Amino acid sequence: MKTSKYIAVLLVAALSFTACNDWMNAEPQGATKTADQKSEAASQNPNAAAADISAIYAQFIQLYSGLGDLGYSRHNDFGYAAICMFTEAQGQDFVSPNIGYNWFGFSDWKVIRDNTLTTTQGLISHLVWNEYFKIIHACNNVIEIVDRENPGAMKEALSQALAVRAFCYLQLAQLYQVTYSEATKTLPCVPIVKDRMEAEQQVKNPRATVEEVFALIKSDLDYACDSLKGFKRADKGYVDQAVAYGLRARMNLVMQNWAQAAIDADSALVLSGASPLSISEVSVPGFASASAHNVLWANIVVETNDIVQTGIINWPSHMSSFYGDGYTGVGATRWIASALFDEIPATDVRKGWWLDEDLESPLLDAAGYVAIKEDILAQETPYLNVKFGTGDGTVSGLGAAAADWILMRAEELILIKAEGLARSGGDGASVLTEFVQTNRDPLFAIGQHGSIEDEIWWQRRVELWGEGFAWGDIVRLQKDITRSTSSNWPEAWNQDVKASTGIYLWRIPQAEIEANQGISDADNNPYVPFN
Repeated sequence: MKTSKYIAVLLVAALSFTACNDWMNAEPQGATKTADQKSEAASQNPNAAAADISAIYAQFIQLYSGLGDLGYSRHNDFGYAAICMFTEAQGQDFVSPNIGYNWFGFSDWKVIRDNTLTTTQGLISHLVWNEYFKIIHACNNVIEIVDRENPGAMKEALSQALAVRAFCYLQLAQLYQVTYSEATKTLPCVPIVKDRMEAEQQVKNPRATVEEVFALIKSDLDYACDSLKGFKRADKGYVDQAVAYGLRARMNLVMQNWAQAAIDADSALVLSGASPLSISEVSVPGFASASAHNVLWANIVVETNDIVQTGIINWPSHMSSFYGDGYTGVGATRWIASALFDEIPATDVRKGWWLDEDLESPLLDAAGYVAIKEDILAQETPYLNVKFGTGDGTVSGLGAAAADWILMRAEELILIKAEGLARSGGDGASVLTEFVQTNRDPLFAIGQHGSIEDEIWWQRRVELWGEGFAWGDIVRLQKDITRSTSSNWPEAWNQDVKASTGIYLWRIPQAEIEANQGISDADNNPYVPFN
């Protein structure tokens, strides 16, 4: 992100995915090419830009992507899926044991408040920040070489890079500032790192306002939604027009543009043809394959990826109770909070996504996983997650570890549509009722969990549990976090927090402040003491 020693090292690493990037970055004599020279080279050889596009998506699943360039090799550093687990652990529904093997057990707010490089929690702060800005850098490598007004054969490459950059800034905005509103638009958010920035701008880059960050997000997504029309992607690892609409639906949800959020979510569903998994389809462990008909976008993971080759530094190792070769196999498992589990009706198929108090779930008898059933039951852990399967439906080996990470699925978009309609005076209740009665609970009725708005939030908590959405919802809705009503939160982390305390804001990492002359300690989010 910067030309300083700290960020420069991180961003140069983003270029190491493939030697094909060399044609873009240096002339034969070794001189560095300007953005205009890169653009000319790209126009002469547009197919070579595919390497830079691949680098963007590869960054999502890069081993040690957040801390490796700082000299740290952490077993919780395997890309975007790891960030999802970090943020889920900050909420109230994603519980895990307080044991030494638990790399995602930091649920006591230190992750948010500690921005140093001297503690485990401080390392996580740097990991998350670095991962997003490295993806942004990879996006800018593509964006800077294309004339946006006349992209020619580079139109789809440019549009994908813009969409992914917008995705990253939307994620960052929900960590480092409160939700978008008229009252918050002028608050400081994160620095904007754009393509074609001058060196002076790069090293003196202050925090942009919330309004400025969202203006960039909207501009990028508007372009992508228009320009990706007709684009046929190689697989679901790439952004197409439907995914761009889905990302804009998320943006509009955060910005409280309720009606437009519903429109964009519906456009994404229509364009993609994606449909929810049925009751029978969610009655087995899953959410590990991009090939499913409900998936619009995913990180595609194969056996040759470094995170798979490690055997244990990947998301099935930390998330799937069925992956016997990983950390869950030694007890570092993930549970649903008992309070939320108890609220799920017995008629709702999703109750089987976790073991009940008698250690029972119909998902334990799913084909391919029976061999590990006794190992799971031996842990004697009620509320254990059996929602997530493995890559190939077996319990060990590279095939099991090679599980795709789902980034967007039809069920999320339906819930966005329902919320957007409900909050804008439309019939969100019918959309929600049809989805739940048809695909999850035939006896569902609006009002079981409060108002329609509360009902939709509750459905998101259950449906999207463990997938990286919980923290964004808590922040944008300014919900208090209540853990004390659940019986299975470890005592060390059994803490209730009020949204009004301001503790939800992550602090900008110390190394960024040292490298960026535009941000001082005084510009950081305040340190809010717990209690």
